[in-house]
Amino acid sequence: MPEVNPDKLNALVGRMVGDLGAIGTGALVVLGDRLGLFKAMREAGSLTAAQLAARTGTHERYVREWLSAQAAAAYIEYDPGTDRFHLTPEQEMVFANEESPAFMAGAFEVLASLWIDEPKVSEAFRTGRGVGWHDHSACLFRGTERFFRPGYNANLIGSWLPALDGVVGKLERGAQVADVGCGHGASTVLMARAYPQSSFTGFDYHAPSIERARKSAEEAGVSGNTRFEVSPAKSFPGTYDLVTFFDCLHDMGDPVGASAHVRQSLKSDGTWMIVEPFADDHLSGNLNPVGRVYFAASTMICTPASLDQEVGLGLGAQAGEAKLRQVVTAGGFTKFRRATETPFNMVLEARP
Repeated sequence: MPEVNPDKLNALVGRMVGDLGAIGTGALVVLGDRLGLFKAMREAGSLTAAQLAARTGTHERYVREWLSAQAAAAYIEYDPGTDRFHLTPEQEMVFANEESPAFMAGAFEVLASLWIDEPKVSEAFRTGRGVGWHDHSACLFRGTERFFRPGYNANLIGSWLPALDGVVGKLERGAQVADVGCGHGASTVLMARAYPQSSFTGFDYHAPSIERARKSAEEAGVSGNTRFEVSPAKSFPGTYDLVTFFDCLHDMGDPVGASAHVRQSLKSDGTWMIVEPFADDHLSGNLNPVGRVYFAASTMICTPASLDQEVGLGLGAQAGEAKLRQVVTAGGFTKFRRATETPFNMVLEARP
């Protein structure tokens, strides 16, 4: 047996206690989100367990335990003098306001799918085969849209599109746009609402997501300049002023093939906008809290999805700019740059 440093062991165990608490609390966040407990707290302000149960049609004893767990996690606040619970404005933004740029409840749904689909990924580890996006639990599809949408709300119209050379002017005058890998259509709908003179087509190979995207467009009142079609990234039809890929290029089995098809689908002065998870080009630069989340998702979702497809390049969610540049230029693009970034995303611009 190697000699164990007790201080290092105690520190590691301490971190494990924190991680175990976070994992357990995550399931309760999903539960509270689905039952409407967070939103009811936002509407009501300070309230007792009995009052929250009455407002949500749930059982008081369960609600009391849920509230206690959330308070222990510092996700909600507890007043021992009145035996009441409440959300701070900051907690409301994270757990109860879906339009907030800091809304995170959707992320917990994504992580729930990691546990649900672990047996499939375990088998993939043994066989080397992939696990397609379509083979995952439905909570992944719903959670991904809800996780990414706040970031798109906060950045897409205000900073990401303006960082591209001349694109906003085209959109304001009227452009043809393809949003590839659109999922439930959050990015497509957001752009369509902001630029009513332009026409937007969302493409995704996953038919159930396209059905949901069509409903989202109807609910948002943008069906007039938006449509959604089932199509893979290597064969979507049409010619466009702007093609967008939001957090999906690294999931593709043949991203070089997708790049070549985008090149063929762009007008001579067109632009390809690629939004990818933020990553350093070297592993050591990604060993941080953001990289920890992305590597977990990449291991269980992104890499298996790529390996399930032809070529199976397996870029992973932490590919980094250098690898992405290689993919884009191999597809025939001659101009490539990082237009802007956030702590969670890189926005890349490619031109013919």
